[in-house]
Amino acid sequence: MDKFFFESEMLARGAQYIAGVDEVGRGPLAGPVVCAAVILPLGVRDRIDGVDDSKKLRESVRERLAEQIRARAIAYEICSIDAETIDRINILEATKRCMKQAVEKLSPQPNVVFTDGNFRLDIDLPQQNIVRGDALSYSIGAASILAKVYRDRWMCELDKQYPQYGFARNKGYGTKAHMEAISEYGICEIHRKTFLKKFLERTGSGAPRNI
Repeated sequence: MDKFFFESEMLARGAQYIAGVDEVGRGPLAGPVVCAAVILPLGVRDRIDGVDDSKKLRESVRERLAEQIRARAIAYEICSIDAETIDRINILEATKRCMKQAVEKLSPQPNVVFTDGNFRLDIDLPQQNIVRGDALSYSIGAASILAKVYRDRWMCELDKQYPQYGFARNKGYGTKAHMEAISEYGICEIHRKTFLKKFLERTGSGAPRNI
């Protein structure tokens, strides 16, 4: 499918600024959820080759594309919600709050917002939900790349603070090595307790030990 299909449709209706919004980090057991909103120029000469769902791209490609996206963007914002808040309000509400913050910080404000997924944001702007939007929409794909690169770098920094969990490798996801580390060391302050409740009850793991 043409990745500019949805954008072209809105441009034909008179939209000038189209924002793509996406999140990274809904599934991990640790770390923040990160959301990006971006408005890119959509002229044929301005388009960035290779923009796609960030999960499909090699790390080196994502890094290169993120640099190009930031350089060419009319506007972009990246926001995050921490593990403590995720535990308090749940991951879906945290994601929606994070997306809303990113959109509302954009300047100029977009005429329409493309959101990856099937939920609505509490924003006073026209919005269109696109399931699998990171793969189907150029604007959402670009947002997914910005969010993914930002969060991955953040998790690498957190790895320096909590090296026993391997965050630079697993980015907070529940890999075998990560789960074994939790069993051995307990959880740290950036772990999502609600995601680990059953595991902690079963194993008796809890607060960090010997850290």
